[in-house]
Amino acid sequence: MPLVIRQACQDGSVLQEIERLAGERIGDVGLPDVADHEPPSVESLARYASAGRGWVAIDNVGLPIGYVLIDVVDGNAHIEQVSVKPDHQGVGVGRSLIEHVSAWAVEAGMSAVTLTTFTDVSWNAPLYRHLGDTWASEPRPRRDRT
Repeated sequence: MPLVIRQACQDGSVLQEIERLAGERIGDVGLPDVADHEPPSVESLARYASAGRGWVAIDNVGLPIGYVLIDVVDGNAHIEQVSVKPDHQGVGVGRSLIEHVSAWAVEAGMSAVTLTTFTDVSWNAPLYRHLGDTWASEPRPRRDRT
């Protein structure tokens, strides 16, 4: 069954829980200070939703399993946050969310999609490197991998 991505709406508390669960993995790789950060507030998540800059991946019964938030920086789409529930990581949820952002950015006339990430976290750098290689051969916005 294909993954469904929908516009974020009143998902705040569920997205906060996804962020907390995903953050536990960051703590396991030696970044406990990052893992201990509080997720965005429900109000902040609602602002992203209202602005049309938040999307949610849902499972086959309609429950959120991941999300992405976008800021507009220098006229480009900047991935502020992408988080996936640990039991759904490694199967393409994050990749699908990022590809959704890329399509949104093209439709909005933006020339780039950027992000910042921890390159020493084993699951981050390979994904973004793979996406960069994939996107390099297709007419899509560029991504910064820092």
